[in-house]
Amino acid sequence: MLDLLADPNVWASLLTLTALEIVLGIDNIIFISIMASKLPPERQHSARRVGLALALLTRLALLASIAWVAQLTQPLFTVAGWEVSGRDLILILGGLFLLAKGTLEIHHTVEGHEEGGSAPKHATFTSVVVQIMFLDIVFSLDSVITAVGMSDHLPVMIAAVVIAMAVMLFASGPVGDFVNRHVTVKMLALSFLLLVGVALVADGFGFHIPKGYLYFAIAFSTLVEALNLLARRKRSAAH
Repeated sequence: MLDLLADPNVWASLLTLTALEIVLGIDNIIFISIMASKLPPERQHSARRVGLALALLTRLALLASIAWVAQLTQPLFTVAGWEVSGRDLILILGGLFLLAKGTLEIHHTVEGHEEGGSAPKHATFTSVVVQIMFLDIVFSLDSVITAVGMSDHLPVMIAAVVIAMAVMLFASGPVGDFVNRHVTVKMLALSFLLLVGVALVADGFGFHIPKGYLYFAIAFSTLVEALNLLARRKRSAAH
C-alpha cells in the first residue's frame, strides 16, 4: 500500500479515473433528480442518499468481481451474425427502460397540469430507491469497465469510485432542487434521459455513439437554457 502511495503514476491514474467517473455520472445525477422528485419533498433527500449509498455498494461489488465484469463483454449467443454479450443485454434493457420512463415523465409533466388540479400522486420510497439502483447498475457498467481497463490496482479503482460517488451525493441535492424549481429545466433533463436511452440501446446493438457527442449536446442545450433563465430573471426584475 505504501508503494502505491509513493508512486506518482498511481496518483495520476487516480485523478484521471476519478474525473472520468464523475463525467460518466452526470446522466446518473439527472436520473436520480427526476426519480426523487416523485416523492414528497421531505423524503427526496433521503431517497437520494439511500439510492446512492446502495449504488456505491453495487459498484464496489462489481469492482470486486472483476473477472465476472470482464466476462460480460464475452458473447453469450449469436443472432444473424451479431454476437450478443451480457453487457449488450443490460444496455439494451436499461436504454429501453430510460426511453419508457422518460416518455412517461414528459407526458406526466405536460399533461399533469390539466387534470383538474387534483393532488399529485407520489411514488413509494422503495420503488424510487429500486429504480435508482437499477439504472445505476446500467450507468456503472461502462464506468466500471473503464476503471478495470485504466488501472491494474483495485484500491485505486475503489478510491476513484468512492470519490466520484461522494461528488454525486453532494451534487444530487442542489441539482434536484434546481430541477424541481424550473419546469423547463426538468423537461430538458428528461430529454437528456431520452438521448442517453437511445445511446444505450444503440450501444447494446453494436452502434457506438461517442460520448463526446452526447456531452456536447447536453452542454450546448444547458447553455441555451441557462441564457433563457437569465433572460427571464432580468425581465422579471424589470417589472
